[in-house]
Parts: sequence; C-alpha cells; structure tokens
Amino acid sequence: MQTHNLGYPRIGSNRELKKACEQYWSGKITLAELLSKGKNISEHNWKLQQEAGIDLIPSNDFSYYDQILDMSLTVGAIPKRYNKVALKSNNEMDLYFAMARGYQKEGLDITAMEMTKWLDTNYHYIVPEFYKDQEFKLFSNKIINEFVCAKRLGINSKPVIIGPVSYLLLGKEKEDGFDKLDLIKKLLPVYIQILTELKAHGAEWIQFDEPFLALDISDKVKEAYKAVYAELKKKFPQLKFLVATYFEGLKDNLALAVSLPVYALHIDLVRCPEQLDDVLNAIPGQLVLSLGVVDGRNIWKNDFEQSLAVIKKAVAKIGSDRILVAPSCSLLHSPCDLDLETNDQTLTPEIKQWLAFAKQKIDEVVVLKALAAENPDSIVAAKLEENKKAISSRKTSKLIHNEQVKARVGSITAQDSQRINPFPARKKAQQEILQLPLFPTTTIGSFPQTPEVRSWRAQFKKGEITPAEYDVLLKKETEETIRWQEEVGIDVLVHGEFERNDMVEYFGEQLAGFTFTKNGWVQSYGSRCVKPPVIYGDVHRPEAMTVYWTQFAQSLTKSLVKGMLTGPVTILQWSFVRNDQPRSVTCNQIALAIRDEVVDLEKAGIKVIQIDEPAIREGLPLRKSDWQAYLKWAVNAFKISASGVKDETQIHTHMCYSEFNDIIQNIADMDADVITIECSRSQMELLDAFADFKYPNDIGPGVYDIHSPRVPSKEEMIGLLEKAKAVIPAEQIWVNPDCGLKTRHWPETKSALIAMVAAAKEMSANELAVLN
Repeated sequence: MQTHNLGYPRIGSNRELKKACEQYWSGKITLAELLSKGKNISEHNWKLQQEAGIDLIPSNDFSYYDQILDMSLTVGAIPKRYNKVALKSNNEMDLYFAMARGYQKEGLDITAMEMTKWLDTNYHYIVPEFYKDQEFKLFSNKIINEFVCAKRLGINSKPVIIGPVSYLLLGKEKEDGFDKLDLIKKLLPVYIQILTELKAHGAEWIQFDEPFLALDISDKVKEAYKAVYAELKKKFPQLKFLVATYFEGLKDNLALAVSLPVYALHIDLVRCPEQLDDVLNAIPGQLVLSLGVVDGRNIWKNDFEQSLAVIKKAVAKIGSDRILVAPSCSLLHSPCDLDLETNDQTLTPEIKQWLAFAKQKIDEVVVLKALAAENPDSIVAAKLEENKKAISSRKTSKLIHNEQVKARVGSITAQDSQRINPFPARKKAQQEILQLPLFPTTTIGSFPQTPEVRSWRAQFKKGEITPAEYDVLLKKETEETIRWQEEVGIDVLVHGEFERNDMVEYFGEQLAGFTFTKNGWVQSYGSRCVKPPVIYGDVHRPEAMTVYWTQFAQSLTKSLVKGMLTGPVTILQWSFVRNDQPRSVTCNQIALAIRDEVVDLEKAGIKVIQIDEPAIREGLPLRKSDWQAYLKWAVNAFKISASGVKDETQIHTHMCYSEFNDIIQNIADMDADVITIECSRSQMELLDAFADFKYPNDIGPGVYDIHSPRVPSKEEMIGLLEKAKAVIPAEQIWVNPDCGLKTRHWPETKSALIAMVAAAKEMSANELAVLN
C-alpha cells in the first residue's frame, strides 16, 4: 500500500505568493525575486510531504495564478490578441499575467481572458479560448522544470497535469463552426512531447486530472477518452498513469473509467462514498485503486475508524498492493497549517481539536496507511485512540446544538418565502418612491480597501486604537465615499463596506454557530485569498449586523443608499460547513438570520437592499439529475431571507462568473427585483440566457471587469450596453460594475465609474430622445 497527494496549497503558509505577486505587479520586486519566492514555496511543500512520509509527492501543483492558465501557456493556447504583449515583453511571466489580468500600458489595451468557477468550488480558473484554426505547441516548460527541480532535492515526483480531454472541455469555442473536442488530434502531440521529456528525466508516475469522468458526458467525449488514453499507453507503456476524478462519483462513467488503459484510478470517497462497492465490483485485475478518504475540501478531522473500514474493504477485495491512500482531491481547497492557529480566543481548543488543515491531512493519510497494516505499532495505535476521542467530543459537545434555532427552522411555512405581490406590482410601487431614471447606476457594494483602511482594522483588532477612534476613522472614509458618489452622479449609493474584512467572514463574526481562524486562508483566484468561517453549530443572529453603518451612510445623503448583505447560500458555500447535518438545514438557519437583518434594515428606513448570492450556481451538484433537489432548497432559502419586507422595498441580488442557461427558471424563481451579473469578460454573452427566457425582472449586466486593473472607456461601456439593449428592454437595464471594488485602487476605480455614469447618462438620453 502506498500514499500519495493530489496537490498542495501553493499560496504559502503566510500567503507569501499573494504578497510576492502583488509586489511584482506594482513594480516593487523583480521577476527574479518573484520566481525565487515561488521556488521556495514549492521546495517547502515537497520537503514537508517527504518528511511526513508521503510516497508519491506531486509536482506542477504549484501555480503563480491558475493551473489551467498554466496549461494554456504550456500548450501554446495563447489568444492572438496577446501577440503584441509577447513581442513587447522579454519574459513569459508578463505574457502569462496579461492573459490572467489584462494589459493596459505601453500603448496597448488588451482585455483579460474569461474566468469562471472550478466545478462546484469557490476557486476560479482562467477559461481556455479555442478557435477553428487553433494550433498547439510546447510553449512553456514549467511542468518539466518543476519535475527536475524536485528531483534535485531527491524527490522523484508525480507530475500533476490536467488531462487532455478535461482541458478541452474546460475551454470555450470563441467562434462558431467547430467543436472544441475535435482539437484533440492537434493537442495530443504536445502532451506526448511533454511526457517524452518527463520520461527522459526519469519520471515514473503521471497524474492526469480528469474531473469530467465524474460529470455528465456525451458519447463523443467517452470515445475521446478511449482514444486518448489508448494512444498514450501505446506511446508510453512503462509510465504509470494515474487518472484522478473528484467532487463526484463515476456512476454511469464507471465502465469507461475502469476500462482506460492506465495504471491507477483515483476516486473521491468523501463526496461519493457509495461508489466504492460498484468500483470494487467492476475494477479489472491489474488496475490500482486510489482511495480518496481524507476530505480535501473541508477542515474537519478525519474519522480514522470510518476511513479504515473503507480501506480494509478495498484491501479484502483487491489486495493492499493495489491500494493507494490519498485525500479526496487536491488540498488546494484547504488552509495550509492548523499549527499556525495559536490564538485560543480566535479558535478555542475545544473546536481546534476537531480540525485538520492541509499539513495535518497529509499526516492523516500517512497514519491511515500505518493503521491499515496488519500490526500497527503502539505510537500509531495511540493516534487512533486520540482520534476517537476528538470525534466523540465533537458529537457530544454542547456548543453545537440550539433547540430554539431548530424549532424555528422546523416551523418555516410556504408563506415565509413569498413577497406580498408579484414583481409588476412591486416595480410600480418602488418606482413611485425611488424615482429612478432609465439606466440607473449603482455599484455592487464595496469600494477600495486601501492600506490605510486595512491598517486601521489591524490596529483595532490588536487593541492599538479604541473602538471610538476606529469608528471615527471609518465614518470619515464612509462620508468621503458617499460625497464622491453624489458628486459623480451615481443613482443608488453604497456605504463602501470599510468596516468589513470579507463578505462572508464579516457576517460570520456576528452570527452564533460560527468560529474563525487566524491563518486559514485559501486561494480564490490569482492573488485573491479568502479566509472562510467555520460553521460548527446551529446558526442564529444575536443582534443587528449592518444597520448601524447603513443607517449612518443614509443619514449623510438624500440619495438612496443600498443595504448590503451576503445571502444564505453564499455564506454556506463560502464557509467550511459542518458535516453532521444536511447542508439545506444549515442554509435555512442562515436564511432566517439574514431575514431578520433585512427586516431591521427596512425598519431603519433603507429602501434598497442587496442580498448577494454569487454562489447559487457554484453550489449546483455536478450531476444534472441532482440539480432540482438542490435548487429547491437553495432558491427557497434566498426567498426566505428576502420576503419579510413590503412591496416598496427593492431587493437586489448579485451573481458573478456563472452560466445561467440551464437554471434561468430557478434564477427567475428567486424573484429578486433586480439581479446584477458579471457580463463584461464574456462581452454580454451571459445575457442571451435572460433574453431567450424573457426574464421578467430588472437586470444589471456588469459593464466593466473589476478583476482586471485596466480602465475601460465610456465608449466601450456604451458598446456593451447597446449589446444588452438589443436583447433586454431598456426599462429593465441597470448599469453597474461586474463585482465589488474592494480589491481595486481608487484612481482606476474613480476613472472607471466616471466613465460608467457617463455611459449610462448617454444611453438614457438617447433612449428618451427616441421615445419623444
């Protein structure tokens, strides 16, 4: 029996990569310094796993931005618009970052590639772009270089490569008239070239990530899998190919997966434990089975007894020599190291004993292998007993259960998820009070969190400034932001959210049943890291969370100020969620807490309230047969949170980086008065779903990409709004950025919003001229 890992977090235990990338982008460090920092992180990760006792250690799981973008650069899938960047720059990394973030300097103005969610996670990947005349070539040697680097340290690593079929399926055809899957014949020779070089350097194992084997796929895709792996086996009979699936079960793709001519197959037994029996019954005599028994996506300690039962069942069926023990998926989705949590006030010892981060999960994998041996030694046996105590402690803890919360959830009725009247009546009532123009403008909520704002928060948390001093500083920043929005002419203002650290963490800090880590960071995209709260018990709202700051902002202006909340599904999705009750139950608990906040905002005189739900689409099960069950409770939870107010109160929601075509009816069922969505990177393509469906409520298609530092012109935004008006009636269109502006800088933010307001006013004037 051997152990292996599918991937390790690449941000560094103290977010070293995030800081280095941002310093490089701002010109504060050189390329050599950036590359040195990346090398240090990779070497640290390899040594940590080696010292822990992992048998097969991954390489090429490190990335400066995104692993799918890495693969696009590796195989030369570089959109032609970046050719000028490649000519101007003398290094590969500037081209790489231009593809991820856009490029606006040296006379060039080039948009970034699209970004979307990685399957059902909150990680975002850069979407490959494919064209009819697409050619592939080996452009970057990153995969080979990392393998060689690990080998110099004495580690014959297992390179991790996105499988060729999944890579194509993750991309998008950027023109009509071809099927991206047909590019496989052009792509495969580059994979063969990569494998040839790896083999020449002494590689023995190759991990191909093929998540689409756990998704709904067509017969054409299945045939592509057979052809690709038959060809790779033919070319490299001695290499040990491990095909990794995760986040779902193989199900109807089981026969295909076990028939592939590969050495090993990885299955996720955390997300789909019930697939084990089917796999064991179908597995051919030579195939090695990798058991993903340690949860790679959550932070709860592994139940050794439960995992051992799984391992022993597999051993009894196929023998220990054909078993690999592993996390369920890459540990990219886990924080780095629980040992860094040294503040008992942030994370109490009782709760901490229930947790395991990436470093600890590596240890769990190694211990499970030792426990599965015939005669585990006393040290390993003691670890089993310690594990039993921790698991038992969590089950019996009084921290977890609140009978009042359970009773309130149990008494939810259908009426709790219904507004008083349908949207047309609400819109009429709202317009009478709000008096909004055509193409009303707003932002998604947050404004730039400058170093000064972040330093105030840090000083406040350390006790270096008093609550009163902190309050004065934030009020000054809020007032300046309100005044600037008034000056520019934005119609519905926001207070800027300067008191908030994160759109989920901020609420979790004020809700019972949540706790927090000090260093539990995970990568969301690029240098963007988030620190998800931990939901360990029943959730309720002890007191109002946002009324103070929203009411203060509204007191400063006669303009409308929007109350800003995070929705129940997003709080659920972007937290580490308790795994001892159905997610739907936890979501309803959060929904009732948000409902209480919405009602209190209305009582405080706030007429427009936004309940962000960017994670509704992300939470969809990977198999369509499971969608409706999820959507029923997820949409209902949003409606519970939003339906306690009068018709005159306008409810907004926001969603980003989502494909809506398949769930547009469910989006309509949410019945938000206004939905704002990401649209600029896709050049308004996402609006087609709303147009085809004839979406009845109002829509704010984002007119500029806040995930890129480039500033679009007024004309560019007008062009996008004209595209929107071609498919959506003008009276339904709002004008806004794609997302919140927290991560941007003030100069670019101001320039972009001034252009946005000018674009909206010109569109409104043109529309009124036509009507008159």
